[in-house]
Amino acid sequence: MICIESLRKHFTDESDITYRDLTFEDGKSYVLLGASGCGKSTLLHMISGALSPTSGRILINGKDMAAAPQREKDAFRIAKIGYIFQDFKLIDEMTVQDNIDVLKLEKVDVSRTDELLERMGILKLKKRQVSRLSGGEKQRVAIARALVKQPEIILADEPTGNLNYAIGRKITEALLDAGRGKTLICVTHDERLCELFDEVIDMNKITTPVVKGGEQHA
Repeated sequence: MICIESLRKHFTDESDITYRDLTFEDGKSYVLLGASGCGKSTLLHMISGALSPTSGRILINGKDMAAAPQREKDAFRIAKIGYIFQDFKLIDEMTVQDNIDVLKLEKVDVSRTDELLERMGILKLKKRQVSRLSGGEKQRVAIARALVKQPEIILADEPTGNLNYAIGRKITEALLDAGRGKTLICVTHDERLCELFDEVIDMNKITTPVVKGGEQHA
């Protein structure tokens, strides 16, 4: 279970985001909606430990990971969190297989690669260079890479942002199927995808962003 308590992030440009308390239950899927700048991606970065909050707590299974040393946060992210980026974060010059095998450098067991590529419908592309893949195929590779280590938590930041609705829906359905039983938190701007998730969270009602100069916006 992930509990967000009295969370606030202050940035060097004087912008600021405060969050109401939130709870994400184990094994459920959540989608975060909201205007740009309302703190959706920032929340994912803080849960992953890549970004530290200015104040507040992020309790994961009862432990305040926000207060943990960065080395412990990094180790937890590698072992327990699968992160899916909007821009894929793949190495174009390498094959699909090699992009997943890179995780071996972090001592991740990648033995489930073929199984996940099959579930994503792209096993036949395993030896293909990433630069030769379509946007939808690249996103499926990114999902397989995030799930290969069997994470407890899946964080997906606009995983369909670069895709049309039809392909985006298929990608989302594949993600939900492959991540069944995990805690999944997904950011999207496409309200049409919300019906696929267990719960929808309107971040415009959860956060209070303040931009430089003190102006508040939804």
